[in-house]
Amino acid sequence: MIHYIKGKITETGQGYVVIENNGMGFEVNVPLGDAAFLAGDEEVTIYTTMQVKEDDISLYGFSDRTALTMFGLLTTVSGVGGKGAMAILSALTPSELQKAVISGNSKAITAANGIGKKIADRIVLELKDKMAKLGYVAAGTIAAAPKQAPIIDERAKAVNMLIATGANKADAERAVASIEDDSLKAGQYFMQAAKMFK
Repeated sequence: MIHYIKGKITETGQGYVVIENNGMGFEVNVPLGDAAFLAGDEEVTIYTTMQVKEDDISLYGFSDRTALTMFGLLTTVSGVGGKGAMAILSALTPSELQKAVISGNSKAITAANGIGKKIADRIVLELKDKMAKLGYVAAGTIAAAPKQAPIIDERAKAVNMLIATGANKADAERAVASIEDDSLKAGQYFMQAAKMFK
């Protein structure tokens, strides 16, 4: 089991990065919108988990252990594989996901690409008690609606993601700015804007 990889990110793409460590490049699936995974000269640490299937071996990585823990919990739910769990963590931060599960807000989970109401309800049912025991959410905040990050931050993350995949900065900014919905997450802005470059 590879618990974490420390190195420099040499390549980024839609939902993955390549991190170089001791002359080897590891391709790691990462959440959309995580600005920690932009290519650069600084060394980064990616906390990973490996999934082995009959025809595939995949590494999933996160910038912190909390997201890694959430990923592990999500994949214990019947019908939620690695890709589904990653889609959820691309649409919601770990704290937003925990609040949604504990408060029974399955609708928030359906914001993830490919996650319908049936699966979202199952996630709430199966993980409510487990997530309540984690202790990440401060007391008294469960019933409160998750705070939205400033819109500019989500759009800015999406612009950085587009630039990381080779888009011109001005074109990336125009593409993201043209999206009228102000309630999206960075990954959702990225997905919509990326279609404009095809």
